[in-house]
Amino acid sequence: MTSHACRHAPHPVFCTIVPPHLLEHLARSGNPAVAAAARRTLVADAAARTARVLPPAATATGPGPTEPARPRRTVYDAGHGTDLPGTEVRAEGQEATADATVNRAYAGLGATFDLFLKGFGRDSIDGAGLPLLATVHYDRNYGNAFWNGEQMVFGDGDDEIFLDFTLPVDVIGHELAHGFTQYTANLEYFSQSGALNESVSDVFGSLVKQYTLGHSAGEADWLIGEGLFHPNVEGTALRSMKAPGTAYDDDVLGKDPQPGHMDDYVRTSRDNGGVHINSGIPNHAFYLVATELGGRAWERAGQIWYDVMTGGGLTPETRFAEFAAATVTAARARYGDGEEIQAVLKAWSAVGVPTD
Repeated sequence: MTSHACRHAPHPVFCTIVPPHLLEHLARSGNPAVAAAARRTLVADAAARTARVLPPAATATGPGPTEPARPRRTVYDAGHGTDLPGTEVRAEGQEATADATVNRAYAGLGATFDLFLKGFGRDSIDGAGLPLLATVHYDRNYGNAFWNGEQMVFGDGDDEIFLDFTLPVDVIGHELAHGFTQYTANLEYFSQSGALNESVSDVFGSLVKQYTLGHSAGEADWLIGEGLFHPNVEGTALRSMKAPGTAYDDDVLGKDPQPGHMDDYVRTSRDNGGVHINSGIPNHAFYLVATELGGRAWERAGQIWYDVMTGGGLTPETRFAEFAAATVTAARARYGDGEEIQAVLKAWSAVGVPTD
């Protein structure tokens, strides 16, 4: 079964946090409950991917020129169905509900908005006050979360491998960051540009978590999806930016396939050319830059990556070396020939990606 976890340009846009190769592996599990849940998730993903995404309503606009930037969040409940968006259960400014999943989704949308606004001066993921929408309790035993070009959608997990997908705030940040990429560089979701697309979402997802927790680069765990696995799973997260390939090693789930160096780059026709796999290489480069510079990762390392994404110099087909060169240019433009540019050069060299 071939599955495209995310497509860009022009439509549809569909991006999941759990890669299809992992779900396909689970679908072959000897555990009937695990296999059935994975197959159901793959079928639901296929249906959601081909669903027509309507443009936002004309009234769903950002603030006027004199209004301060503020989040515009709405959370819906799908009631374990698949019709989107579902029933509205919490709107911007309303009190918390009795449903912890709803409240986590609401908080995660806000945390992502806060990082982009306070960290980078960006008004929502599109830079123009885009309302942030989320649907929870999607389908039954649905083991994924996705961004469909217009909103976030969260499954409750299967309680065998995956728990509630609103539990890790970086999952929310990761998926919304696909929207950020959609509105900026629009990186094509295939091969190296696709791996960069995934990596940018991991970078900003991790930054959302660090910003929320107040963690420095040295304090951060650099895990994507920590807390998502059932306690019986031998693994800590979906991915590790600090040590790609070590996030999980489980009899049912398999072993984390991510490389951290170009010497181990995976050439495959699966997963759109290994976009969730080879993203480990630029992920690790960002980790190295952030920890080399120290302090709060969104302030310098994150700023360089943000400048690259919003600077207009990338094409949809950008490859690793071109992205790496762009980070060198961005670091020099913002910081001059100081420690920032040295950290960037050192990091890309450490993962085997040339910068010139």
